Amino acid sequence: MSHALFDTHKKTLDDARAAIKSRDFWSPYAEIPSGKIYGETAKKDGLAAFEARRNKRFDIDQPSAGGTVGGECSPYGFALNITYPACDLDGIITAAQGAMPGWRDADIEVRTGVCLEILHRLNKRSFEIAAAVMHTTGQGFMMAFQAGGPHAQDRGLEAVTYAYEEMTRHPREATWTKRVSKTDSITITKKYRIVPRGIAAVVGCSTFPTWNSYPGLFASLVTGNAVIVKPHPGAVLPLAITVEIARSVLAENGFDANLVTLSADSGDAPITKELVCRPEIGIVDYTGSSEFGEWVEDNARQAVVFTEKAGVNATIVDSLDDLKAFSGNLAFSLSLYSGQMCTAPQNVFIPKSGVDVGGEHKSFDEVAGAIVKAVDWLHSDASRAVEILGAIQSDATLKRIGAAAGDGEVLRQSESVAHAQFPEARVRTPLIVKVDADRQDVFMREMFGPITYIIPTESTDHALALTIAAAQRHGAISCGLYAVDAPKRDKALDALTASGIPVSANFCGPIYVNQNAAFSDFHVTGANPAGNATFCDAAFVAPRFRIVESRIPA
Repeated sequence: MSHALFDTHKKTLDDARAAIKSRDFWSPYAEIPSGKIYGETAKKDGLAAFEARRNKRFDIDQPSAGGTVGGECSPYGFALNITYPACDLDGIITAAQGAMPGWRDADIEVRTGVCLEILHRLNKRSFEIAAAVMHTTGQGFMMAFQAGGPHAQDRGLEAVTYAYEEMTRHPREATWTKRVSKTDSITITKKYRIVPRGIAAVVGCSTFPTWNSYPGLFASLVTGNAVIVKPHPGAVLPLAITVEIARSVLAENGFDANLVTLSADSGDAPITKELVCRPEIGIVDYTGSSEFGEWVEDNARQAVVFTEKAGVNATIVDSLDDLKAFSGNLAFSLSLYSGQMCTAPQNVFIPKSGVDVGGEHKSFDEVAGAIVKAVDWLHSDASRAVEILGAIQSDATLKRIGAAAGDGEVLRQSESVAHAQFPEARVRTPLIVKVDADRQDVFMREMFGPITYIIPTESTDHALALTIAAAQRHGAISCGLYAVDAPKRDKALDALTASGIPVSANFCGPIYVNQNAAFSDFHVTGANPAGNATFCDAAFVAPRFRIVESRIPA
């Protein structure tokens, strides 16, 4: 079978293989939405393609139960009015089983080349996908372009790269010779075959439908498995476009398009539980709430399950070089996409006795006040604020903001911000509440959205103990640490990382605790209850296939 696509994209793969070893910055997909990079009409064409999707049926030539589902509403204030084929689980599972043999038996290089081509095509459609992400998740356009497009594609490529490394770690054939006597020896030809685990189910989330789904989708596909993509009912379009592109590339290269199918459902008639527990499903990738993620882990016993759930993320303040630089950085982290990121800070621990800042002592109230002031300034310009905040994805998050105002002393009330382009957009600034350290019932839980608790502590050790306890009970996906003294900083880093918590120390410039870079950062450790897997490492890809041996005497 032709390796043409592998040869076409080999340099990209080689560079990615080098990047996961060096862990330095690298990306083949430009994150700047520039016409000079993507084409002068790319943005206009992408937005037009998104608009053309609205108010009609999204047709996919796959088994369907008849009828349609759909009900996506943009957090910017309008309905998409897109319908999708109602899922026929029996039909798509049967179709996926029928599609797998030819894909399974294709060379590793062929499968890798096809997956690299799918990623290449996705990159060319980044503006269309960005619009779809923006108007299903509420992300601002720049974030939707970057996180929904190139950064998601980076994560997909990273998964392909790790999978290629693991599938080619061992020779595909070996000659084994052993002397059995002084005069005789036996020679055996051994062949090692990559055998996929089975059909994979990728369960998408409502806030990062592509970024969180591409690692599992591409890790399963490149290792020979068929993939059923199950989007969140509120964010179907970005993954429907992804499935459409994948099916097109597969068919063009002589494979059954039903290797990748869409399993759309509705909030009123969900199918995720039935899907992930089907005996034909060998792999499940899940992103979403901890409660449902734990249900998947407990009940999808027939499958290998990879989860990214939620955590209680902390910022620990011990000492600072520059109060303004610290507060400005933290304000942006608290505000980015209205805190609707699994990496967003939630609990800010500050010693009640205050903090040393550049040789000068600042009280607790001064440090907390600086954070509030920085958030106020960030959102003092509505045009800037709406791009940073995006819009609130779900009604549940809006209700959560209102309820959290009663948790303690409100230092900053959450406010609505008018969006000039989308008057009905639900845009909210961060709520900041002071909560006593003994109110663990309040802050030792995930409060998804623009909700921040500032907590006075007895000491840095007290803050560390609370952070570690929260991570051990509920998980943590990020942690910010601010300590000027290097030995004290390193001691805290050791304690946190030993507890399975990834840490970012002394971030004050244009890099934020929320952000994770493919090929360098491991997203979620798998070492605390926030998830059992990481994007990406060998453990994320290797369980998706097995090596089966055959031996023949020469």
